[in-house]
Amino acid sequence: MFSKGMRPKRDKINKDNLKEYFEGSKLYGDDFSLNEIKKWFKDEKEAYFNNLVAKNIKDYEYSYHALNYEKGFRFLPNKRFSHVLGVGSAYGREFIPISKRVDKFTILEPSEGFVVKEINSKPVNYVKPKMNGEFPFASNSFDLITCFGTLHHISNVNKILKEIYRCLKRNGYALIREPIVSMGDWRTFRKGLTKRERGIPLKFFHNMISLKGFEIIKEQMCIFPLIVRLRHFMNKPVYNSKFAVFLDNILCCLFAWNYNYHPTNLFKKLRPVSIFYVLHKK
Repeated sequence: MFSKGMRPKRDKINKDNLKEYFEGSKLYGDDFSLNEIKKWFKDEKEAYFNNLVAKNIKDYEYSYHALNYEKGFRFLPNKRFSHVLGVGSAYGREFIPISKRVDKFTILEPSEGFVVKEINSKPVNYVKPKMNGEFPFASNSFDLITCFGTLHHISNVNKILKEIYRCLKRNGYALIREPIVSMGDWRTFRKGLTKRERGIPLKFFHNMISLKGFEIIKEQMCIFPLIVRLRHFMNKPVYNSKFAVFLDNILCCLFAWNYNYHPTNLFKKLRPVSIFYVLHKK
């Protein structure tokens, strides 16, 4: 992070200079001052739980098991993981498929609403994140870190990626899945979304990861908009279905050429909306 004296001056976001953010050449929020980051953190701290989970907590079901396995977990080495960190992992249910191979879990989570004592009988420790993005852990602490759908809720994404790399042990792995589209106009109310969340432009995302020193084991686009409509014909979440993930992969490959960050017409919305990274720290 820059000190106050070193931080480059950021232009006020207005109608005249929003273009570069909606075009995806810049990431909105990643150059915020510390005070702006604090405001963002306060807005998002309990927003996901209060607005999107609390009302249906009895019916909550983790919705990405098949997708996470196909794009991420299957590329991990067949070994035990002594200590696993989940960045914004809520109840930690994303870990159920690999829980037998894990000795201990830590979840970095701001919301009080998601705290549980164990994941498949394995102990889990919850730690609250710092507002400036620094992880309260020693370097080289974890041999696996996951970050699924969390970075787009955070302003200073660069900082978080740097911390993920720092806290990974050598020969450790990181799995990251995030939206790579704008998710609409974040200046206005968006039904089903929190106030601040916005996707991370693909080129910007790729450059950040490369600069941090990660080895990219796998980089795959995923989540095609039309696939979610299969929910009308299924008795489980779409991305818990191997068939849906298979179909999603085909459509994402076919329409990858149509990728754009902020669509201006219906046809431009026919593209993959997320990216999945399997990363390795040498």
